[in-house]
This record gives sequence, structure tokens and C-alpha cells, in this order.
Amino acid sequence: MSSYLLPTYKRQPISFVKGQGSYLYTADGTPYLDALTGIAVCGLGHCHPRITAAIADQAATLVHTSNLFGIDWQERAGEKLCQVAGMDKVFFANSGAEANEAALKMARLFASNRGQTQAKVIVMEKSFHGRTLLTVSATANPMARAGFFTLDDDFIRVPFGDIEAISQAIADNDNVCAVMLEPIQGESGVNTATNGFDFLSQVRKVCDDHDLLMILDEVQTGNGRTGQYFAYQHSSIKPDILTTAKGLGNGFPVGACMTTAKANDIFSYGSHGSTYGGTPLACRVVSEVIDVIDDENMMATTLSNSAALIEQITSELGSQGVTVRGKGMMLGVVMPQDRGIAFDSLVDKARDNHHLIINVAGGNAIRLLPPLNMSADETAQIGERLIHLIQSAL
Repeated sequence: MSSYLLPTYKRQPISFVKGQGSYLYTADGTPYLDALTGIAVCGLGHCHPRITAAIADQAATLVHTSNLFGIDWQERAGEKLCQVAGMDKVFFANSGAEANEAALKMARLFASNRGQTQAKVIVMEKSFHGRTLLTVSATANPMARAGFFTLDDDFIRVPFGDIEAISQAIADNDNVCAVMLEPIQGESGVNTATNGFDFLSQVRKVCDDHDLLMILDEVQTGNGRTGQYFAYQHSSIKPDILTTAKGLGNGFPVGACMTTAKANDIFSYGSHGSTYGGTPLACRVVSEVIDVIDDENMMATTLSNSAALIEQITSELGSQGVTVRGKGMMLGVVMPQDRGIAFDSLVDKARDNHHLIINVAGGNAIRLLPPLNMSADETAQIGERLIHLIQSAL
């Protein structure tokens, strides 16, 4: 069947017409347990009644005015978000890529203000920061970069978790202005640093010692996904710039770039902008998402369900070389690579044979990004279906 859509996505042979809680439904009513949630987007599950009500009410009241005017919901959402994030100021965008673009523009302006003309940002190998030209240049994924004449001279790439490599890169280059990283790398297989969140403390010290900006990309790890509102809160540090999106709107497109301390005054009038950034509708949703996460004690549920799921998987599959990495409801179930497993087929088999929605990242890691508010039974169901899938593959 022909399509008018550009072929930018390799779509699965299935379409969903309804979502409710932890489930997606096809047109014939068949339920599929969703352990991907639109790639970490619908953290509160599909069609959470409070989010649905907020969207409907605001859509019938006021959708857009432009940032030429004060926007009450933007002020409210900004206050709530900065409070849970531990930050001071926020710029609302439409996506994670745009939030990261704002952060990188801020780093360039920070460098320019102190006389650097060819500033460089240190980024991590295996990173993913978005698909705009600047963010894809910061990204390590070769498929995302191929053919786009990326701005590679603006970035220095080092191994994730290697603080010595960061220090050496700073020593070798006079024009470094910032270090940018994800606390957990999602797209490349839910990679964690070998020393965990202590790596963030090491990066913070290096940035302080050299007066650099520390930028954390929490597009995927934010909004309760790891059991803290932001993953950096598992440590004792605070970044200068913090970005997020995905779960921020539970399916409604919105992103945010937040600042504190020396980053608060980098942007001024006219430095940056967005026609759709921070509309009354988007910010009403952000405000309601934050309230729901708090009211439903969702991060405690996330940690409880995560512990149960990890125990279930490792107790059944640990002896067969399967390990689990990540934090909270951002988990990578890592498969052995020496068993002849057809990793690309696991997504199809999970969907068709077990009615379970997953994806494979980093080559051999089944990435789990289920709702934060799953029931204990739904959590066990994900584990059970996954275990059957992996046992058949092994």
C-alpha cells in the first residue's frame, strides 16, 4: 500500500487505536502490554484520566497566544518544574532535541561571553542527544549522523564513565566550555557508567575546577523514570544546565531546558525563542503531570516495581548469562552475544507471540521503559512474558 508519508521510520506491521493504562489495543480489541510507552513518554500510562481532563479543559479554554504575552500556566509549570528539579530558571521547548539545542546554544554563548571563539563541548561515546543538526553532531550514533555533514569540530568525544579521558581532553584543548552527558545512556542500550552515579560527581568537580558548564541530558531519564524525579538526584551534585522532555508531557509534545547558578543569566531578551514553546496547553499538561507523580507517590512505586522485576528476571535467567542494568523503570536486559540469538527478531516475537511491546537497543539489550504506575501484577506479567521470550531465544 502506498503512503504519502516520507519513509523515515521502519514501522512494525501493527497499528494501535486505543491506549489505557499499561495496555495498547488494536482495532479488534486485542490488548498488548506496553513495556516501551512510546519510548519513555507515557510514564503515567496511556490516557491517564487527570491528564486527559486537563488537556480537554485547556483545549476548550485557551491553546495558544505566543510568548509576546505573559502565560499564566507557563509561570505555574515553570515554578513546579524548577522546584522538583532543584533548578532556578526554565525555557520551554517542544521536544528533547530542541531542549538540547537550547543548552548547546547556551554553552556557545557562555564561551563567547568570556572570549572563546571556537568553543568545544565534551560529549560521550554512544550518546544520543537529538536529530537537529547541532544535536546530531553531539550524538555518537553513526546512522543518525551519516550524510549530514555534521559539526564535528564543535565536539570532543570521550568514553562514557572515563573521567581521566575528560581531564585529558580539557588539558589538550584550550577552548572547552562545557561537558554534556546523559546520566544513563538510553538509545545505546541503557548504558551506565562503571562507577554509577559517582561519575556525575567526578564530572561536576572537573567542571568546577576548570569553570566549565555541566550539562545533563535527562530527556529520557527525567520525570520519575529512574525513581528520582531526575536521575542526577541519585547523586549529591547539581548540573548547571538540565534538559528534559519525553515523560514531561505524558504524550503531549513539550521539552524544557533548565538552568541554575552561573547559567541563569546567559540568555537575555532575544537570545532564543520558540513559537510553540510553553503554550498554555502544553504547560497545563506539564503542571498536571508533576501533580500526578507527586499525588500518586509514583517514584516509590517505580522503585518497588523495578526491584521486583529485576529479581524476577535475574532469578530465572541469571544462570544463563542474562544481566539487567539501569535504574527504576529504565532497564536494559542484556543478552549474551555468543549464543547465536537473532536480536532483531525478538521485538517481533515479543509482540506476536507474547503481546508484549519492547525494543532492542545497543545491539543486545532489551530496553524496558514501562509505565511508572504499573500494578504489581502488570509488573510480574512483563517479567513472565519476557522470560518466556528469552528462554525460547536461548
